[in-house]
Amino acid sequence: MNGPLFVDDIDIPGVLEGITIRSPVSKGRLLSIEAPKLPSSYYLIRAEDIPGKNELPDFPVPILAGDDLAYRGEPAALLIGPDKYQLEELAGQCRVIAEEEPPRFERHAVPPEAILAQRHIHRDEGCFQEAQTIVEGTYITGIQEHWYSEPSAALAVPLAVPVALPPVEPSEALRILTATQWPFQVRRSVAAVLDMAPSLIRVEPTRIGVHLDGKIWYPSLLACHAALGAKISGKPVRLSLSREEDFRYSPKRNGAEIHIRSALGDRGQLLASEISVVTDMGGRGVFTDEILDRTCLGALGVYKHGAIKVEGTAITTNMPPAGPLAGFGLAQGFFAAERHASRIADTLGRDPAEWRKNNLFSRNKLLAIGASIQDASALDGLLDTAAAMGDYYRKWAAYELLRNRLRENGEAEKGEARRGIGIAAAYQSGGFLYSGVDRGVYAVEITLEKDSSLEIKAAIVSSTNEYQQIWRNIAADILAVDGAAVRFVTEGTENTPDPGPACLSRNITVITRLVERACAAIRKQRFRDPLPITVRRACHPVKRENWEGKPSDQTAFAHPGWGAAVVETSIDPVSYTPLIRGVWLAVDGGKILCKQGAQRSLTLQAIHALSWAGREWLRYEDGRIPDTQIRGYGIPLSEDAFPIHIEFISNDAAGPKGIGELAFNCVPAAYVQAVSQAIDFSFSQIPITARDIWEAVTLKHKELKR
Repeated sequence: MNGPLFVDDIDIPGVLEGITIRSPVSKGRLLSIEAPKLPSSYYLIRAEDIPGKNELPDFPVPILAGDDLAYRGEPAALLIGPDKYQLEELAGQCRVIAEEEPPRFERHAVPPEAILAQRHIHRDEGCFQEAQTIVEGTYITGIQEHWYSEPSAALAVPLAVPVALPPVEPSEALRILTATQWPFQVRRSVAAVLDMAPSLIRVEPTRIGVHLDGKIWYPSLLACHAALGAKISGKPVRLSLSREEDFRYSPKRNGAEIHIRSALGDRGQLLASEISVVTDMGGRGVFTDEILDRTCLGALGVYKHGAIKVEGTAITTNMPPAGPLAGFGLAQGFFAAERHASRIADTLGRDPAEWRKNNLFSRNKLLAIGASIQDASALDGLLDTAAAMGDYYRKWAAYELLRNRLRENGEAEKGEARRGIGIAAAYQSGGFLYSGVDRGVYAVEITLEKDSSLEIKAAIVSSTNEYQQIWRNIAADILAVDGAAVRFVTEGTENTPDPGPACLSRNITVITRLVERACAAIRKQRFRDPLPITVRRACHPVKRENWEGKPSDQTAFAHPGWGAAVVETSIDPVSYTPLIRGVWLAVDGGKILCKQGAQRSLTLQAIHALSWAGREWLRYEDGRIPDTQIRGYGIPLSEDAFPIHIEFISNDAAGPKGIGELAFNCVPAAYVQAVSQAIDFSFSQIPITARDIWEAVTLKHKELKR
């Protein structure tokens, strides 16, 4: 279902272009929209022109703003017409009249109406009165831009319009082309906004490229905008955001602030931990429960805490909606947990790797959500492997001597680069906690034909063809068919269950198991039943109530992927720019079906994870990204490449596990530990820029002079 084209590459005669008219205020009441007299074939579409429901079916996001405006740039109207340049001129004459209200951008002193969700996880009584040592810290993660290959776009084509695209069934009245990880959600959304039957809508995913889970829900909003234009005009409509527009208003990785206070025993063991989590979901709130719960779980890390008290809060602020970016909150939580682990070790004067190994949780851990997590024993070996790969123990001891010299002398010797090394561990789930009543159901239908060809039907989206090659190899191995005779049908039908978005490594984990099961069933039948033989296998979420009484999938974390990372850095003594000397990742991904693809995925993750930790500094001012941020935003470049070494721990018996977000969950904390050791200053936030390092060094010099 991953098409060969970007939306802007598709040439359609007579296509109308679309421009979004946006809210000029961060919070307020929409009073009216003033527009000039429009020429023929130009349309201004307001919320009252929507024939169906003015909201995405899965999230509290309006298609076009009604009475209330929740953030600066929120879509308030659409301007549709044949000439993009004239559209821009007309759009400049449109005015959104609003009664502005005081916006809220802070995470503190939040009023009750701004709280989207809360969590209260208590287990046993705290032991702080018995503690030998108490360690606490506040850990802050910044927002991150996805930076797609193509800015967000959607194209809606009425069936009656002849275009040079593959034919469609006569029953389909509207075709939607957009880069999406969740075609079912696009179809449901368009059907709801147009008040049409979903069977009349065909969704064709275009090339999604490196999406980092940013193409899950936002394409549905743009698809609804394009579909509204096509419905009202009767012509094809394309809505393509400019690069700047996409940067300003598309969802970013949500920011989080996590405070951890831990009580330690006489051997440095964790007796109790109190954790406070605040996640900022921006305007409206998307995937709120999923992100909040995963952030809380990540903040507990991989350690035996004894008693725990976790207070989680998801809030809404008057900034553009935040959303998932490679991890649905786990990365933010693990950053806090792993930085806190390093702070504990530093306070105790111990090696951070050894402290971690002495406090890992047990083999089969019962998570705070009540679900069991398997194969945790892999962590000990992964830490040893990552440490050996990066020569961690020798380097850590050597860099500790350099740090002690810094403390004695107050500065490094002239021209000497400061060096540090860090280590961290994490896991990744293989599914959603919350997938909805009728979503999250994966199904595969395989037919062995009379000519020994094989047809595999599965509603999937992928940025590469590697998954299909894996499943082709599995089918050929089990059924002894020619791999070239295996074909795929990936378009969903009205009766196909919605598997949810293609993310969390579910293609490689869930679909692979279903393909194996279906092929094995056909192998049993093929010598007793006539061909063709069709077998269907499905996987349904196993739901039980969590601590908040919400039904959640208890198998989401049952068989996670595990990872440990070591990062080594040096700090330039003049510019204070951190140089990454190497990244070493040890990964238990179960049965690795395509080692080259897995290595490529983890390498790309590590690059983006370190970019989040070290250079992607992004902020809003009064609900708006400053122009200087857009022009100067740092993304990974080819010349910034650094050595990345990956080693897989063999575990074929476990089957394939998810590894798609592991680097985001453990690399940033290892990097920050390395920088912190290098300059003898404990950083607790990301990103860390050269300016942050210079300010920390300057502060230490001032303290020493006192």
